[in-house]
Amino acid sequence: MTDQRPVTEATATPITLPDAQTVTQVKHWTDRLFSFRVTRPASLRFRSGEFVMIGLLGDNGKPLLRAYSIASPAWDDELEFYSIKVPDGPLTSKLQHIQPGEQIILRPKPVGTLVLDALLPGKRLWFFATGTGIAPFASLMRDPDTFERYSQVIMMHTCRDVAELEYGRQLVENIKSDEMLAELFGEGFADKLLYYPTTTREESAHMGRITDNLTSGKAFADLGIPGINPEEDRGMVCGSLAFNTDMKTVLEGFGLEEGANSDPRQYVVEKAFVGDGI
Repeated sequence: MTDQRPVTEATATPITLPDAQTVTQVKHWTDRLFSFRVTRPASLRFRSGEFVMIGLLGDNGKPLLRAYSIASPAWDDELEFYSIKVPDGPLTSKLQHIQPGEQIILRPKPVGTLVLDALLPGKRLWFFATGTGIAPFASLMRDPDTFERYSQVIMMHTCRDVAELEYGRQLVENIKSDEMLAELFGEGFADKLLYYPTTTREESAHMGRITDNLTSGKAFADLGIPGINPEEDRGMVCGSLAFNTDMKTVLEGFGLEEGANSDPRQYVVEKAFVGDGI
């Protein structure tokens, strides 16, 4: 069920934490998912798609940190994060209750494999995500460099229920209708972005796992695309360890090879994705 609490904005008096940044906005999308924005250190430079370590002080007074992909683009004045809520998770059991004006710890050393420089030039760029794995792609879909390098960008996102897709749905809708982004990206960029959401439990317009929809060819038929080939297609993967492993098999079955910052190839996988135990 969707959480109907409104977006809240900063009002509280901050306390002092090491490497502290102030929460400016919090939005609860469902009883399991929330996003929040924080101030950005003036010295922080990152490439869209990278992650940083963020967290809170634990009960023992020591920092409790986890890797979180930055969901905002590199040009944004603030940093956005998208997270799952785990009732007994060491970090999110506390992080899910943060309020605007409070502070989090942020270690400003961005890293990650989901960057454009880790891919060879191509025609189409595919983003494959489950759950909160859409976060790095929320950054990349708002980066003008993405649309300069590729003539088509496809966002495939799968969740259990329709409500869990809402963050991504609103994101894509806002990107396509944003006049500032149209000026930044150039005329016709919105037509380059295709969105293919699916659910695995609740009935929706498109059902099924990403892997199944690719191997069966259903996704290609629905999107009007001939298929994936190593000459034209590039891919980025972010989800659970099992999903990442399955996607590697699928993409390599299409002839794509895994790349890295130091060795660009046809697809990359985020190995530091925060899973359900945070």
